[in-house]
Amino acid sequence: MLNYKLDVISKILNGKLNGDADLVINSVTIDSRLANASKNHLFFALIGERHNGHQFIGDLYSKGIRAFVISHAKNQHQQYPDASFIAVDNTLKALQQFAAYHRSQLNYPIIGVTGSNGKTIVKEWLAQLLSFDRKVVRSPKSYNSQVGVALSVLGIDTNADIGILEAGISRPNEMANLEPIVKPQIGIFTNLGAAHQENFDDLYSKAKEKMHLFKNCDTLIYSADYPQIDELAHELKNKHAIKLFTWSKNKGATLQLQKVDKDSTSATLHVLYKGKEIRITIPFTDNASIENAMHCITTLIHLGHTNEQITSLVARLQPVAMRLEIKEAINGCTLINDSYNSDLGSLSIALDLLAQQRQHKKRMLIISDILQSGLEPGILYSKVATMIDEKGVDKTIGIGNEIIKYSQYFKNNTEFYLNNQEFLHAFTRQEYKDTAILLKGSRTFQFERISAVLEHKLHRTLLEIDLNALVHNLNYFRGLLKPNVKIMVMVKAFSYGSGSHEIANLLQFHRVDYLGVAFIDEGIALREAGITLPIVVLNPEFGSYDLMIEYNLEPEIFSFSSLNNFTNVLSKHGVTNYPIHLKIDTGMHRLGFTPNDTPKLCSQLDSLTSIRVESIFSHLVATDDSQHDKFTLEQVNRFETASLQIAKALGYKPMLHILNSAGIERFSQYQFDAVRLGIGLYGISSVHQKYLENVSTLKTFVAQLHEIDAGETVGYNRMGIVKQPSIIATIPIGYADGLNRRLSNGKGNVMVKGKLAPIIGNISMDTCMIDVTSIPLVNEGDEVIIFGNKPSVIEIAKTLETIPYEVLTSISRRVKRIYIQE
Repeated sequence: MLNYKLDVISKILNGKLNGDADLVINSVTIDSRLANASKNHLFFALIGERHNGHQFIGDLYSKGIRAFVISHAKNQHQQYPDASFIAVDNTLKALQQFAAYHRSQLNYPIIGVTGSNGKTIVKEWLAQLLSFDRKVVRSPKSYNSQVGVALSVLGIDTNADIGILEAGISRPNEMANLEPIVKPQIGIFTNLGAAHQENFDDLYSKAKEKMHLFKNCDTLIYSADYPQIDELAHELKNKHAIKLFTWSKNKGATLQLQKVDKDSTSATLHVLYKGKEIRITIPFTDNASIENAMHCITTLIHLGHTNEQITSLVARLQPVAMRLEIKEAINGCTLINDSYNSDLGSLSIALDLLAQQRQHKKRMLIISDILQSGLEPGILYSKVATMIDEKGVDKTIGIGNEIIKYSQYFKNNTEFYLNNQEFLHAFTRQEYKDTAILLKGSRTFQFERISAVLEHKLHRTLLEIDLNALVHNLNYFRGLLKPNVKIMVMVKAFSYGSGSHEIANLLQFHRVDYLGVAFIDEGIALREAGITLPIVVLNPEFGSYDLMIEYNLEPEIFSFSSLNNFTNVLSKHGVTNYPIHLKIDTGMHRLGFTPNDTPKLCSQLDSLTSIRVESIFSHLVATDDSQHDKFTLEQVNRFETASLQIAKALGYKPMLHILNSAGIERFSQYQFDAVRLGIGLYGISSVHQKYLENVSTLKTFVAQLHEIDAGETVGYNRMGIVKQPSIIATIPIGYADGLNRRLSNGKGNVMVKGKLAPIIGNISMDTCMIDVTSIPLVNEGDEVIIFGNKPSVIEIAKTLETIPYEVLTSISRRVKRIYIQE
C-alpha cells in the first residue's frame, strides 16, 4: 500500500498542486469505471487515441475520489472545490515518473522479465519456486505494458524479500520508459519470436529494443540458442560489465541442457552445471514449458539454491491459469472461476470483475486460504477482509484452516469451513439464487469440485468466448474512427451466438455509446440484467410499444404506420421528447422510409412533440463487395439527401449513421456521427481479417473410440462407408447443437491433437463420428475443436456455401457458453 502525501507526489511529478497538500494517497488508478473508490485514491487522467480520462472526473468525484492528476486544467477546482488537482504536462509520463520514484524506494532486489513469449509463465513459476523461503511480490498476470508496469510497481507491497516484474513492448523506444520503473538487478530474456513484429524492421531490432531493460542490471539470464539475444547480450556485457548467466542445448553456456526424457505426464531434464549432471523432473512435456522451466532453473542456480532444493521445488510446479472463466451457474447465478491461484493482487482484479456483473444484485466470494503470501497471517487476512468490504461483496465463504482462524476480521454474512468436504456436505442448491459468485482459491484446495456443483450445465460441448479478443476487436474498429464518432454495437441474436448480458456487460464497461438488438424481448433482458446504455430496437412490434417505454428502449421507426402507432402510445402515457431512430431505405428494400416519403415524413415530424429524432440511419447492401461500390456510393448519396431534408424540417441535426463493420473498414469517409459494429466485433472481417482475433471456439471431446473393419458403415443410412481398417471417434455434438448436417460424409473436418479429422457418416441430432485413423495417440476424453482458429468459422461457412453469421448464430442455447478473460 502506498503512503504518500499529495504535496510529496506533486514534487515528484514536478506538478502544480491545487488542493489538500496533506491528503494521504494509498492507491493509484487510471480506470474511470472503478466500482469502489475512496478519497485516498489518486486518479491519473490519461489521454489516448480514443479516450480522455478528463471526461470522467465528475463520475469519479461522485464515487468519492478527491485527488486527480490532470494535464487539461479547466477550472476543475472551482467545479469540485473539495477535490485536489495536480497539473502536469503529460499524465502518462507523470504516472511512469511516480512509479520510477516509488521503485527507487524499494529496498529489495527485482527480477525483470521480458521476451516475445513466456514472460508471465516464467514470472509466475519463479514466484511459486521462490516463495518457499522468502516473501515474493510480483506484477499481476500480464501487466507488462507502458501503463501496466507502472501500476504494478505502484501496487506491490513495499515489504518483501524479492520482486518479479515483467515488461513488454510493441513499438520502438518504449523500453526506455519502462527500464527506470523496473530497474532490475537480475534480468531474464525468455526468447525471441514473431509477437509484435509488425512495428519492427526485423527480429534483431526488436531484440535490441527489449535489451534496453537490462542496461543497468547486474546479471542477465537467457538461452544462448537465440543468436540475436546472445549477440546483444555480449554487447551489453562489454559496454556495462554485466554478468551473463546462460543455458543452452549446446556447449559453451553456463548450463547445458544435454537431454530431455519424456513420458506421458512429465519430462526429465538432464542439466550439466560445473561438470556435474543434475536430473530435474518437471510435470510438463511441451517444449514451451521446458524452455520456461530452464529459465527458472537457471535463476535458482544463480540465486544459490542447492540441487536438492531445485529438484524438489520444480517437481511441484503448478500450471499457470492465464485466464479466468465466466459461466452460467445454477438457479440463475453467474460463476467466475479463478480457482487456480490466489494472492492479494489477483484477488483485487477478480473482485473488480465480480463488481461488473450487474445482471445480479448480490455478489458472493468463495475464497480459500492464501498460500505463500509472505505476510503474517493476521495482517494478510485483515487486508483480505478490508478489500472484500471495499469491493462491495455481499457474502463471503472462507475455506481453509488458516482463514477460519481470522474470521473475526470479516464482517457479517460470512461462513467458514475447514475444507472442501465440509463445505460440500453443507451445500444446498436453494441458497444460491440470482447471484454473481467468484470462486477464488489456491490450486491445492481443488475448487474444481465446488465449480462442478455450481455450474448450470453439464453438457461438455461448449462455446468458449474470449473476452480479451473481443475487446481487442472493439479497439481495432475504434482505432479506425474519427474523433467524436460514436459507436453502436449490435448484440442481437444472442450477440451473434456469443451470449446476451455477458457481452453487453463488457461493452458497457468499455463505454460503447449504444447497443442494438433485433426485438424488444432482447432489450428487456438486457435492462433486467442491469444494462443502462441506450438500447435501440431494430424490429419493434406494434404491440410492444408500452413495454418499450416501460424499459426505456428506443425504437427504430421505419414506416408511417410505426410512427403513428408509437406516437399514439406516447400520447396515451403523456410522454414527450422520446428518442426514436428513423430508418431510410436507400436500396436494401427491407424496412425504412423511401426517399420519396421524405416530404410527407418531414411534414408529419414537424407537428410531433412526443418524439425526438435521436438518429437517422440506413443500411448499406454490399460494403464487403467491391463490385458493388458504385451502388454503395449511390446509397450514401440518397441517405445524405434525405437526412439533410429531415434535419432541416426538424430544426436540429440528429445523429447520422450508415456504416456497418465492413463499411468502417472500407468507407471511412462516410462515418458521419456514428457507426454500427456487428460481425467485426466477433472476429470476422471480409477486408482485414489479419487484424482481428478469434472470439468464439466451439469445443467438444472424444466420447468413445471404435476400431471398425473395412466394409463396415458408420451412422444413419449407412452413408459412412469404411474403406480400410479405421479408428472412429464418437463426439457428443450434433445438429441440435448447431453442427450443420451438410458437413456430414467428409465435407466437414474438426481438429484433434492439432490435426484435421474428417466427419464420417451422417451427423446425428446429438452426436457425430470422425475418422481419427491417421492421428496417433487419440484417447477418449481428448479435446475436439469444431471451429476456432482452425478450422475457422470463415472456413466452415465457405464449405457450407453460407456466411459466418449463420454459423455463429446457429449454435444452440444448450451448448454451454464459457467466457474467458486474462
